[in-house]
Amino acid sequence: MALVLGSLLLLGLCGNSFSGGQPSSTDAPKVWNYELPATNYETQDSYTAGPIGILFELVHIFLYVVQPHDFPEDTLRKVIQNARESKIDYDKPETLILGLKIIYYEAGIILCSVLGLLFIILMPLVGYFFCMCRCCNKCGGEMHQRQKENGLFLRKCFAISLLVICIIISIGIFCGFVANHQVRSRIKRSRKLADSNFKDLRTLLNETPEQIKYILAQYNTTKDKAFSDLNSINSVLGGGILDRLRPNIIPVLDEIKSMATAIKETKEALENMNSTLKSLHQQSTQLSSSLTSVKTSLRASLNDPLCSVRPSSETCNSIRLSLSQLNSNPELRQLPPVDAELDKVNNVLRTDLDGLVQQGYQSLNDIPDRVQSQTKTVIAGIKRVLNSIGSNIDNVTQHLPIQDILSEFSVYVNNTESYIHRNLPTLEEYDSYWWLGGLVICSLLTLIVIFYYLGLLCGVCGYDRHATPTTRGCVSNTGGVFLMVGVGLSFLFCWILMIIVVLTFVFGANVEKLICEPYTSKELFRVLDTPYLLNEDWEYYLSGKLFNKSEMKLTFQQVYSDCKKNRGTYGTLHLENSFDISDYLNINEHTASISSELESLKVNLNIFLLGAAGRKSLQDFAACGIDRMNYDTYLAQTGKSPAGVNLLSFAYDLEAKANSLPPGNLRNSLKRDAQTIKTIHQQRVLPIEQSLSTLYQSVKILQRTGNGLLERVNRILASLDFAQNFITNNISSVIIEETKKYRKTIIGYFEHYLQWIEFSISEKVASCKPVATALDTAVDVFLCSYIIDPLNLFWFGIGKATVFLLPALIFAVKLAKYYRRMDSEDVYDDVETIPMKNPSH
Repeated sequence: MALVLGSLLLLGLCGNSFSGGQPSSTDAPKVWNYELPATNYETQDSYTAGPIGILFELVHIFLYVVQPHDFPEDTLRKVIQNARESKIDYDKPETLILGLKIIYYEAGIILCSVLGLLFIILMPLVGYFFCMCRCCNKCGGEMHQRQKENGLFLRKCFAISLLVICIIISIGIFCGFVANHQVRSRIKRSRKLADSNFKDLRTLLNETPEQIKYILAQYNTTKDKAFSDLNSINSVLGGGILDRLRPNIIPVLDEIKSMATAIKETKEALENMNSTLKSLHQQSTQLSSSLTSVKTSLRASLNDPLCSVRPSSETCNSIRLSLSQLNSNPELRQLPPVDAELDKVNNVLRTDLDGLVQQGYQSLNDIPDRVQSQTKTVIAGIKRVLNSIGSNIDNVTQHLPIQDILSEFSVYVNNTESYIHRNLPTLEEYDSYWWLGGLVICSLLTLIVIFYYLGLLCGVCGYDRHATPTTRGCVSNTGGVFLMVGVGLSFLFCWILMIIVVLTFVFGANVEKLICEPYTSKELFRVLDTPYLLNEDWEYYLSGKLFNKSEMKLTFQQVYSDCKKNRGTYGTLHLENSFDISDYLNINEHTASISSELESLKVNLNIFLLGAAGRKSLQDFAACGIDRMNYDTYLAQTGKSPAGVNLLSFAYDLEAKANSLPPGNLRNSLKRDAQTIKTIHQQRVLPIEQSLSTLYQSVKILQRTGNGLLERVNRILASLDFAQNFITNNISSVIIEETKKYRKTIIGYFEHYLQWIEFSISEKVASCKPVATALDTAVDVFLCSYIIDPLNLFWFGIGKATVFLLPALIFAVKLAKYYRRMDSEDVYDDVETIPMKNPSH
C-alpha cells in the first residue's frame, strides 16, 4: 500500500503541480540579490536503522551470496512488455528464452526454495519412519546401550556439538524475536511518518502562494530602488558627469586660483615695498640731519681749553678722530622705486580673476542641478512606464495556473490522507496478527531449544561416570528424556516452520533484489524510463501523460533526481511546454519601453573656463616685469647698518671717555652728546632697521612670486587650452556615456528582477522535495526498511534455527543414550562383547 501511495503521490504531483524559482542571478546589479524565504520540512531526508542495521547487513550479504546477479533490467523490461499484452504466446522462442533468463536470475532463490521444499517433504517422512522404528525398538528405540571403548569421548563430542548447535539456534531465535519486534514497533511509527509527509506536502501547498506573493512584492523593492535613482538623477547621472570632468578641469582652475592668489600677494608686497622705500628715504634724511647736529655739538665741545692740556688732550683727539664714523648710509636714499610695477599689477587686478575662477567652479558644481532640471519630464515618463510594468507582471502571475493546480493537488492529498488514515488501523490489525504469529513461531523454537538445554543441563549435571547404564540416576535420565522431547517437537514442527521460512524467503528476497536495491541504485527508474515500455504509443511515459508529447524527454529518474535536489516543479517537469513563463516575462519586451524613455533623456551643459579677459590678465601679469626686478640692490641694503657705526657702542665709548676727563663743562657736554647719540639710535636707527626688515620680507615674496613666472603662466595657459579643447570635443561623449551608464543601471534593476522571477519560478518555487521524500518514505523507508528488512531478518533467523534443528536432533538422539536409564547393558570385553541379560530383569 505504501509503495502504491508513494508512486501516486509522485505521479499526482507531477501531473498537477506548478514550480518556481530561486532568488539569485550571477549578472545581478551590485545593489543586492533577492532570496526566497527558506522552507523547512519536517521529514528527514535519510533513514538510519541504528545498531540493528548490522543484522540487516548480514542478511543482505547472505542474499548477495544466494543471488549475486546484477539487476535484470532487460529481462524486467520484457516481462513488463509481455504483461502489457492481453495474450502471451508461450510457444514463441522469445518467451522460452525469457523464462530461462528468469530462471537463471532466480537460480539461487529457486535452489534454496527447492532445498526448503525437500526439507518440508522429507522431515515429516523421516519423523514418521523414525517414530515407527523407535516403536519397534529400532533406531535406538531399544533401551539397551552397547558399551564402547570410546564412549566417554563420544558423549563429550555429542554434548559439545549439541551445545554449539543450540547456541546457533538461539542466535537465530534472537534474530527472529528482534525482527518480529521491529516490524511491530515500526508499523506503529507509520502513522507518525505518514502525518509528517502530509504535513510537508501541505507546507508545500501553503508556501507556494506565499512565495508567489514574495516574488511580486520584490517588484516594489526594485521599483523603489529605481525611483530612488530617478529622484537622485542629480547625484547619480549629474555626479557621474561631474566626476568625469573634474580630473581635466579642476586642476586648471586650481592653478589659476593659485595664480590669482599670487597676484594679490604680489600687489601687497609691492605696496609694502613702495611705502617702505618712501619711509626709508625720509628716515635716512632725518638720521643724516641728526648725526650732523650731534657732530657739530661734539666739535664745539672739543674746542674746550681743557682739550689742549695733557692728558685730556689725548682723549679729545681720540674723540675728534672718531667723529668721521657718525654718518648715515646714503644708498638708502638711492633705492629705485617700484611705482611702475605696482601700476601694472593694479591694472591686472582690474580684472576679477578670482571671481572668474569661482565662476568656473560654480559652472561645474551646478551640473547636477542642471541635469535634474533638464530631465524632469523624462523622469516622470519613466516612472509611468515602471508603474505599468508592475501591472503587467501582476497580470502574468494572475495567468499562472497556480491556484487551480494547488486546489486540485490539495484535494488529491486530502483524499490520499483520508485513505491512509482509514486503512492504517487495518494494517495495524494485520500487523498484530503477524506479530502474534511470529511470537508463536519464535516461542515454539525457543521451547524446543529449551528442552535441548535442559537435557544437556540435567544430563551433564546428573551423569555419574561410575554408574552403569542401567543404574543411572534420575537427573541424568530426565536429561535424556528432555532431549527426546526436543527431538519429538523438532520432527513435529520443523517442517511447518520451514514452510513459513520458504514463503517469507521467496517474497522478501525478491522484493529486496527487485525493488529495494534497484530503487536505491536508481536502476528501477531506468527500467521505467524505457521508451514505449509503459505505453506503446508514448516514447516517454511522463511526457505523454503530462503534455501528450511523448517525444519530449521527461523521465522518472530525472524528475526524482530534481525533486531530491529541491528543484522547483516547473523546471523539474519542464512545464514550459504547456506554459512558457519566458514568453510572458520577456526581458526585452518589458525593458524596451524603459530604454526608449531613457534614450530621450538629453542633457546640455556649458562649462565656463576663465574667458578672454582672464586669459589677458594672466598674460599682463607675466609681462609686468616682476621676474626682472633687480632684487639684489634691495637685499644688499637690508644687510647694512643705517649708520656708519653702531651708535650705541659709539655712545657708550664716548660716555666712558668723558668719564675719564676731569669734572667740568667738557665732561658734562660730552655726556650730553653721548645721551643724544643713544636717543638718535632709539628714534632713528631702530625704525630704519624695522623698515629694512619689512623691505626684506617684501622682496622675498616678490622673488618667490616672480620666480619662473612666465613659464608658470604659459603652463597654465596651455592647461587651459587643453581643458577647453576637452570640453569642446568630449563633453558630448561624456554626457552620452554617462547617460548610457545611467540607463543601463535603471534597466539592470528590472533585468535582474525579471531574470530572478524566471529563475525562481523555474527552479525554486513549489520545490518538489516533499514529493521525493514521500516516495522515499513509501518505498525505501516503509516498504524496505519497515517491512522487508525485518521480514528478511525474520526468515533468516528462523530459517537458520530450523535448519540447525536437523543436526541438533541427530546429536540429541545419540546423546540421549548416554543419559537415559537403560533396561539392559553390554559387558565390554577385549575380544568381543557378549550381551548379558540384566539380573534385575
